[in-house]
Amino acid sequence: MRTTRRRTPIAGTAIAEGTPVRRSAAAGPSTELRARRSIQMTSISPGPPTDIPHASLWALVLAGGDGTRLQGVTQIIAGAPIPKQYCRILGPRSLLERTLSRIAPLISVERTLAIINRDHVPIARSQVRSLDPRNVLVQPRNLDTGPGVLVSMLELARRAPDATVAVFPSDHYVRDSHAFRRIIARMRRVVRRLPRKIALLGVRPERADGGYGYITPGRPLGYSRDTFAVRAFHEKPDTSAAAEMVRQGALWNSLIMVARVGRVVELLRDLRPADVALLEETPLDPAALATVYDRLRAWNFSHEFLGRIPQHLVVTRADDLGWSDWGTPEAIERAFAAIGMVPPWRQSAEAAS
Repeated sequence: MRTTRRRTPIAGTAIAEGTPVRRSAAAGPSTELRARRSIQMTSISPGPPTDIPHASLWALVLAGGDGTRLQGVTQIIAGAPIPKQYCRILGPRSLLERTLSRIAPLISVERTLAIINRDHVPIARSQVRSLDPRNVLVQPRNLDTGPGVLVSMLELARRAPDATVAVFPSDHYVRDSHAFRRIIARMRRVVRRLPRKIALLGVRPERADGGYGYITPGRPLGYSRDTFAVRAFHEKPDTSAAAEMVRQGALWNSLIMVARVGRVVELLRDLRPADVALLEETPLDPAALATVYDRLRAWNFSHEFLGRIPQHLVVTRADDLGWSDWGTPEAIERAFAAIGMVPPWRQSAEAAS
């Protein structure tokens, strides 16, 4: 039974998209098919419908960025240079609200965490109002993606050490939310089969762009369509190197991933032992975290973690999602052009002229 959640000082907006899909009954496998499966599994089963929440899957939404490259844009739209994830760039919902809405049919709000910065609380409060206040993690300040992911993983490991988690940046645009959820469900099935791997969502590049990370796929994994081992991971190479990687079939790193929480913590402990030692015994208390954050340096999760463990990664290629990382004004303009719209700041400029 769904209960009505009262509003609290910090809470969130996960609005379900789409209608739950009803599965039809299917006949059991033939004797011959059962025999073949007993010899070799060649494909991962479709699993439950992707618009029904998965009971063991958690979500972590990364909303701690400062969005400095888009402050000029958010100043025009919002009247203040707010971080981009809180800005209503397209329609009445912010990028963070769109992210929560996109994943809600797949992962319940009770199992959705979001991490924000302390100075974001006033603007974030209304945008995360459907989340349990305990699920809104507040870090003292932004130290790039690494410490925020680490704090969140350690907290999730305390609550649900055997959980699987899907990680979502909060500043992405996705045109096809249903296809997106199908891919996340597929990645979850890959991790269920390969629990010591981290599954990344890779996007086919539209161009050579040094602003993205690049994942070089290795051999295909025969039990999942469009899923591969990872030969190499390069975070934001120069343009010429990016062009060569694109020619070789590399994929953009979306920083969307699915993994077992315990496995991520295990690898973080291997690669960032000092940070883990500092944070794993620190309570989620603002004063305590502030003291620890003063002893941490900023580090990038993609560059200094994922880039060092390609042997522990797999990548699922995503096509036709209409995915875009809205990290620059140019990226937003390309996404708007693809749907036949003019960005708000261009509208303002045209109106002024």
